[in-house]
Amino acid sequence: MKRIARKYGAFVRQPDVARLLVVGLLSRMPIGMVGFAMLMFLRESLGNFTLAGTAVGINFITMAACSPIQGRLIDRHGPRRLLLVTGIVQPLSLAGVLIAASTASPFWLVALFAGLAGVFASPITTITRTMWRTRFDREEDRRTAFALDSVTIELNFTLGPAIVAGVLAFWGARAAFALSIVVVACSAAIYILSGVLSLFQQVTGGERHLLGPLTEPRLWLVFIATFGLTVCFGFLEVGYPAYATFLSTPSLAGMLLAINAVGSAIGGGLYGGLQFRPPVERQFAFAMGLMAVPLALHALVLQPVAVFAVVAFFAGALIAPTITAQSVLVSRLAPARYATEAFTWSSTFIVSGIGVGMAVGGAMVESVGLRPTFATGAAIMAAMAIGTLALLPPEVPEGARAND
Repeated sequence: MKRIARKYGAFVRQPDVARLLVVGLLSRMPIGMVGFAMLMFLRESLGNFTLAGTAVGINFITMAACSPIQGRLIDRHGPRRLLLVTGIVQPLSLAGVLIAASTASPFWLVALFAGLAGVFASPITTITRTMWRTRFDREEDRRTAFALDSVTIELNFTLGPAIVAGVLAFWGARAAFALSIVVVACSAAIYILSGVLSLFQQVTGGERHLLGPLTEPRLWLVFIATFGLTVCFGFLEVGYPAYATFLSTPSLAGMLLAINAVGSAIGGGLYGGLQFRPPVERQFAFAMGLMAVPLALHALVLQPVAVFAVVAFFAGALIAPTITAQSVLVSRLAPARYATEAFTWSSTFIVSGIGVGMAVGGAMVESVGLRPTFATGAAIMAAMAIGTLALLPPEVPEGARAND
């Protein structure tokens, strides 16, 4: 542990690293709050998890569909103007969801505002990951950077649901969702005013293909595995609130999501601080294979709650290592001129996977119950691990793509 601490200490002392970590943590608070708060608010307003999960799923899917367009705009024109637009339109659209559901408007209007919020979702996470890619050339440094970045995101997923759970318990679901909208508006202002955008390096010149980074076949394999992986995350995102609701303790959902995120933060910290002999392709596959185990245990251990919470912790402990390995692969395989677009495509598969997982998971919870939902997630995760192991052979990483 001392060696890990020394490694991280030396890493954080490098120029701009600490500032980018702190700003990233503060400006990405919405990612741990909005989906959960919207789900619980719509569950209360619309009356069931099927409609609530569908609306949240639409938000995620439209976010996923438009993310690559945002990435291409950022690669060509820089991030500032897009951040200004999304920083205004996204919170207004979420406010539309709040008002439409509160006034018993037709579901299509709720879905429309949820979709619009997804179209104009903030690209802060992908911009930050692009900065990490250009800041470091060595794969080991990138692994450390992406691990720390994943840890800060998991802190968001720890603090965000805990805050939402507290507001749920004392003031209700409407207040929790309203707070998350305010946080969305503040996050864009924090990122723009912090000055970190000066670290963004725009690559100009060079021939650009219509498909951008998707001309790289190995990226397709990574993205397909990423989609399957995050479908399982969506099952957890809707499974924990459903579990808490069935126990008549809605605030428990936030605590379970926070416990899962704490596990992920710890796992990500250990992963970034240790050395591993297997190539990152194998690390990616092995992490997914290991994650299938606690996912399966969710289906077997619904009681007592304390044991279920322990399983949630260990499921989380493999999330950040898996996403870190995935980010390293994307940063290596994507040509520099498509750096941001590659990470937005990554976000597309991540967000669409979570959205599909939440929509399908919500329907499954209502129709067949919790155990089959968690078991299905475990089966999908195992399939992604086996497929990645078979179809994504290791490649010599150092310098392989650094100058593309």
